[in-house]
Amino acid sequence: MLVAIDCGNTNTVIGLFADREIVDHWRIATISERTSDELALMFQQFLSLHGTADAPITGMVIGSGVPRITAALREMSERYFGFPALVLEAGIRTGMPILYDEPKNVGADRIANAIGAYDLYGGPTVVVDFGTANTVDAVSEKGEYLGGAIFPGIEISLDALFARAAMLRRVELVAPKNVIGKSTIEAIQSGVVYGFSGQVDGLVDRFQAELGRCTVVATGGLAELIIPHSRTIQHFEPWLTLQGLRLVYERNR
Repeated sequence: MLVAIDCGNTNTVIGLFADREIVDHWRIATISERTSDELALMFQQFLSLHGTADAPITGMVIGSGVPRITAALREMSERYFGFPALVLEAGIRTGMPILYDEPKNVGADRIANAIGAYDLYGGPTVVVDFGTANTVDAVSEKGEYLGGAIFPGIEISLDALFARAAMLRRVELVAPKNVIGKSTIEAIQSGVVYGFSGQVDGLVDRFQAELGRCTVVATGGLAELIIPHSRTIQHFEPWLTLQGLRLVYERNR
């Protein structure tokens, strides 16, 4: 069995694969102070809950934007599983040309998303990832990573709003009854849901003006909040990053 780990700045998503199918998944808070021993204990508990504590883990692939966690995961893999983890970083075979001015500066999650989306839908494809930062990335018809756009994610945008506006408070992230909010709560919800969906649609329109008609795929923890209100997103793939990491592992095995 293969363990794929997508370590973001806010959450870490773990997927367990049997052959090419994801059979279980877990989401934990990304805490950079966690040691390799703590991570190993957590992994063992997850595997026990799934009923595979004694099943052989034959590989581990990591895509991470948090260097301290990357180091702890490397150590955990070698000490507790008996093999080095494959980390998606410079020098790793991806099977996808990275047409970026500085290819090593592209986040591992963005590359994994592009690989996973191209495997599923071909190209040209646009991938929208709703994370700590929202990203919109483009893949050419030939399967080349072209680059993309980055803008503040929903949660950090709200954190900034509430920190700077004393009279505003946190609200539940759901679609409001009205676009024109009838209360401060509805007004914030409207700004989030329709503001971010409009922002994504505007970027996708501009991407398609350069690429032509594209398949548009969304992923990420808050994607389901925005997708019903977006006119450009066509597909939702919640485990797109993990599937991309799996493909990278297979290409380097």
